[in-house]
Amino acid sequence: MTKKQEQLVIADLMEQSGVGFGTSGARGLVADMTDRVCYAYTLAFLQYLAAQGDVAPGSQVAIAGDYRSSTPCIMGAAAQAIEAMGYEPVNCGFIPTPALTLYGIHHAIPSLMVTGSHIPDDRNGIKFNRPDGEILKRDEAAIRSQQVEIPADLFSHDGMLKIAAGLPQEQPQAYQDYLRRYLDFLPDGALQGCRIGLYEHSSVARQVMGEIFEGLGADVTRLSRSNAFIPVDTEAVRPEDIELAHEWALTYGFDAVVSADGDGDRPLISDEQGNWLRGDVAGILSAR
Repeated sequence: MTKKQEQLVIADLMEQSGVGFGTSGARGLVADMTDRVCYAYTLAFLQYLAAQGDVAPGSQVAIAGDYRSSTPCIMGAAAQAIEAMGYEPVNCGFIPTPALTLYGIHHAIPSLMVTGSHIPDDRNGIKFNRPDGEILKRDEAAIRSQQVEIPADLFSHDGMLKIAAGLPQEQPQAYQDYLRRYLDFLPDGALQGCRIGLYEHSSVARQVMGEIFEGLGADVTRLSRSNAFIPVDTEAVRPEDIELAHEWALTYGFDAVVSADGDGDRPLISDEQGNWLRGDVAGILSAR
């Protein structure tokens, strides 16, 4: 017997749920980002890619996330949608957005990053990547126009899966590839003699950043790791983070204090006195 299907137009679902496309991907309140909403958005993304010929039948689709409390649940709903479309979810674990994107581009597969970047823990989001990189505004418009079908009995009245979704076993390749990218590109001992303070907070980049700096010869002091999510914004640095950097520079005599936002795609670096250089400025200077 054919199961009853519910038809959803993504544009209507966005209006109903309040989870719409923002600066980068879909974002909304965690309370609004139910399994049903995240499952439907993932279906729409993959359905759009399939129509464009950008994903092959049976392809892998990579998933990763940040350290928000809601992230594992959203990753699970996305993984179930990927399987429902006939693709194979690859769980890259909790790694920076650029690490996931690098993995997707290298393997020419789509990827999804569950993160709200620097916004508070009561909000989250999904960044969608085509096999060649992050979706653009024209892709967002096409995803919004998709109509998807989901099994009518899959979700309870609150929009959550009746049977909680699990994730495949985490695989470390995306993390290792990202680490090697820096260690192989930069000269051995490039940071030899440097004293670096690593402001870890709840950034998903905290582990790999430390390994990169240490691998390049720096003396790294890890600072203020948090199990609770802290919304560090590299463009609007909080007063308490300004004070912390000055205090650390005075106490430890660092050459620099470094950090990143929640999903590790925007850097934050200070001078030897603990004066922060915002992420976008640091990016421009690095590019030049």
